[in-house]
Amino acid sequence: MEKQATKDMTQGSPLKLILSFAFPMFLGMLFQQFYSMVDTMIVGKLLGVNPLAGVGSTSSLNFMVIGFCTGVCNGFAIPVAQMFGAKKASDLRRFMANCAWLCLLFSVVLTAAVVLLCAPILRLMQTPEEIYVYAYDYIIIIFWGIPFTFLYNILAGIIRSLGDSRSPVVFLALSSVLNIVLDLAFIINFHMGVAGAAYATVLSQAVSGIVCLIYMIRRFPILRLSRDEWKFRRNYAGKLCMTGIPMGLQYSITAIGTLVIQAAVNSLGASVVAGVTAAQKLYAFVSCPIESLGGTMAPYSGQNMGAGKIDRLGKGIRAASICGFLYSAAALVFVIAFGRQLSLLFLDTADTEVIGYAYQFQVAAAAGFCLLTLVNVVRFTIQGMGYSGFAMTAGVLEMAARTLAGLVLTPLFGFLGICLAHPLAWLSADAFLIPAFFYCRKKNSAPVRSAG
Repeated sequence: MEKQATKDMTQGSPLKLILSFAFPMFLGMLFQQFYSMVDTMIVGKLLGVNPLAGVGSTSSLNFMVIGFCTGVCNGFAIPVAQMFGAKKASDLRRFMANCAWLCLLFSVVLTAAVVLLCAPILRLMQTPEEIYVYAYDYIIIIFWGIPFTFLYNILAGIIRSLGDSRSPVVFLALSSVLNIVLDLAFIINFHMGVAGAAYATVLSQAVSGIVCLIYMIRRFPILRLSRDEWKFRRNYAGKLCMTGIPMGLQYSITAIGTLVIQAAVNSLGASVVAGVTAAQKLYAFVSCPIESLGGTMAPYSGQNMGAGKIDRLGKGIRAASICGFLYSAAALVFVIAFGRQLSLLFLDTADTEVIGYAYQFQVAAAAGFCLLTLVNVVRFTIQGMGYSGFAMTAGVLEMAARTLAGLVLTPLFGFLGICLAHPLAWLSADAFLIPAFFYCRKKNSAPVRSAG
């Protein structure tokens, strides 16, 4: 009989469960960042500052669209986790089938929309003329790869919802190596410029998605659907949309504020764009442990909600937050000590002005990592409980804070306003999320007390 690689997160020490689940997720996020980091390093070193700035200027738009895909897939996986916790295998498979139908629909519609609107949005973002062609050539190819983004993220989300956070890491490791090889081949051997970096990313993600599908078919007997279970059902699709769309919009709404910040960065010139681009790549790398703690809380919370074990949610938040706080302190020291040197990984110049911008941005972000810990841990717990609307509200508050930083603080204080954007956004989200969690827990604990 085939071994089924599932993991029950409703029993045992929350701290041990969270750490054992989060560590493979952390490794997976590192490999995922390699997609972007390798692109940036190769583009910056081999093609120059303007191509680097062009690729970097698309990061907010990329996050808005690809983040929506990721958020939707993470939301779709929550009912699967809840059914797994409740031991309802048939309902789990019906949710999975409807995930497939919805992802197919979303990927076609979203790809068509963003490909058509890509150029007007880049103009609206005030992308500098000297880097516009690089920005467009890169992001348009990334957007054509949206179906592969959906493929990998929904499959990885379902696998994680069943308690397996290790297998997606292996697939990302494979695709990361492939991405490096294709980057070098397309840019050095075939002289494809920034388009080569984009093609390498899309093809690598396609491979990781296909391998993930093959693995899931072979190793998870619980996911083998009958013909009847494959049918599209409006009630299942409706519940999936209620959890998935708000989570996708949360990413996109948050990204609107990031777009405002990117426009403010663009208005300050190519040197600032290059510095912030390098800093954001390093930030994405250093923040992976915090992001992995957040990503762990969705399946943990979902499974325990499905099992009716509400008391374990608070214990999980406490354990994950302590881990995040300890890491945040270490990360700040690390960035202060080595931030300038690490910025050179993404730049082909020793320009002290560009490095100075990168360093200031990194230190400001790292100083707010404790706030980011709470954002991720509490938000994903609330999402796993099924309250995606609250998580989306927190995204609105993040957007508002970043918009304030871009439209008000940057004109007043210059680059300092850019540096303050992330910490202000996280503080605003925390002010809402923490009381929201206590409300959600109280609301779900009341029936338990009455039954007792």
